Amino acid sequence: MKSTVEELDPTKVKMTVVVPAEELDQPMKAAYKEVASQVNVPGFRKGKVPPRIIDQRIGRIHVIETAINNSLGGFYQEALESNEIMPLAQPEISVDGIPAPTGKFEGELKFTAEVFRVPVFELPELDGVELVVDQVEATDEDLDRELDQLRARFGTLKNVERAVKNGDFVSIDLVAKVNDEKIDEMAGVSYEVGSGTMIDGIDDALIGLQVDEDSTFSATLAGGDHAGEEGEINVTVRSVKERELPKVDEDFVQLASEFDTVEELKEDLKNQILEQKRAEQAVAAREKLVEKLNELVELPLPAELVEKEAKARVGEDADKKALAEAKENIEKSLRNDILLDRVVTETKPVVSQEELVDFLVQASRAYGLDPMQLMSDRNQIQMMNLELARTKAVALMLAKVTVKDSEGNPVDMSEFLEEAKAGQEAADEEKKPAAKKAPAKKTTAAKKPAAKKTAAKKDAEADEEKKPAAKKAPAKKTTAAKKPAAKKTAAKKDAETGEEKKPAAKKAPAKKTTAAKKPAAKKTAAKATEEK
Repeated sequence: MKSTVEELDPTKVKMTVVVPAEELDQPMKAAYKEVASQVNVPGFRKGKVPPRIIDQRIGRIHVIETAINNSLGGFYQEALESNEIMPLAQPEISVDGIPAPTGKFEGELKFTAEVFRVPVFELPELDGVELVVDQVEATDEDLDRELDQLRARFGTLKNVERAVKNGDFVSIDLVAKVNDEKIDEMAGVSYEVGSGTMIDGIDDALIGLQVDEDSTFSATLAGGDHAGEEGEINVTVRSVKERELPKVDEDFVQLASEFDTVEELKEDLKNQILEQKRAEQAVAAREKLVEKLNELVELPLPAELVEKEAKARVGEDADKKALAEAKENIEKSLRNDILLDRVVTETKPVVSQEELVDFLVQASRAYGLDPMQLMSDRNQIQMMNLELARTKAVALMLAKVTVKDSEGNPVDMSEFLEEAKAGQEAADEEKKPAAKKAPAKKTTAAKKPAAKKTAAKKDAEADEEKKPAAKKAPAKKTTAAKKPAAKKTAAKKDAETGEEKKPAAKKAPAKKTTAAKKPAAKKTAAKATEEK
């Protein structure tokens, strides 16, 4: 196979690929089998029709077309790799020539592919670059917030006879209508006012209502057959409760934690706050580094592709403002993807199996999914592996810059750099070849013809095969973005609050922009032949 590349602009190329007939031998054999399994020819069992009969009855052109359709993606991918081109989108492919459809099978497959590509660029030198992040400190407000969250876990609910206010726990009835037609209703729904976990507008509608009073408001429906439509929601209050928080004293401390005194509990909470903020500081440093790379690298993007993606996102008839915002977001995302992939290539981070499994488990918990559901999805595994690799790559590149806090104090990134390197040692161990075993000695007691192995040699080889391989060193655990340590203030017993704990919302992993998709030929082989 031969291929040539014509650069149409810095972000788009045209590849011309020529595949001689002999390289289509295997695709043609597979195509004959595929066609044979699909046709019925009198005198032959299905799947057993020989190629010459298929050529006579069906026509070789149909087989050639099948072979090309099945192998075109592979030839295209091979051309990309041989020319070191990273695609940004699906190509536009045109088949310009095919092997002879009759007579001797000769000639060549010729096709062209126009594709948007990742532009060629170099990462900048980072010597002397300084990044500034927020200072780490545990304020009194931080400590009070942590204490209040702990107290809330042990709070008790009591009925009150007053109007609803923010933070109350209410039991409500809901009726939803669209165009004056009732579409849904629910009774006895528990809700914490102000939590924002129900339909938009409900908090404003509830505040100020007494028991058995109701209010009606408009909202965009989020689910069901009328999702996205404007509806009228009527809400009626059936009960109002407020949460009483326990006093912070030694009795509470001993109930809610493993500590004995209030001071011990506060010191532990303070350490947790600092640990969490240091992790957030590291995340901020990585984000600042990506911003700096965007400033230092001039990266042209294909305007045609950005425009197309923006219209697909907001619609062809979207107003100029919405379209401009979509284009800005797409350009930012695309630029970051390209830069991060280049940083991965530069730093060569290693994601261990243990790290990937841990990340998948964390993600499944955040999205409320079964971990096995994510682990069985190859695309999800690939995307999460890429996300981990990008995070570790940026962390490794932090070693090339200086990080200071807002007060001018140097920030020690060594802990997070070590985490980024953690999977490397385990991966290196995995890549080491198994230690070579000494070959079994040949017996010379009774020499036999060289063509046959002695029984002793066979037994020695069998014994060697039965020996277990040397155990690999376990992978060190790392985290993409360090999470705060689990609180030592684990509750011995939570009071019933009526609340349901929900995981923090996370963004779904962004799809990789540069993933190469299998192309579909614009012209079929048959059409190309007709044109010839």
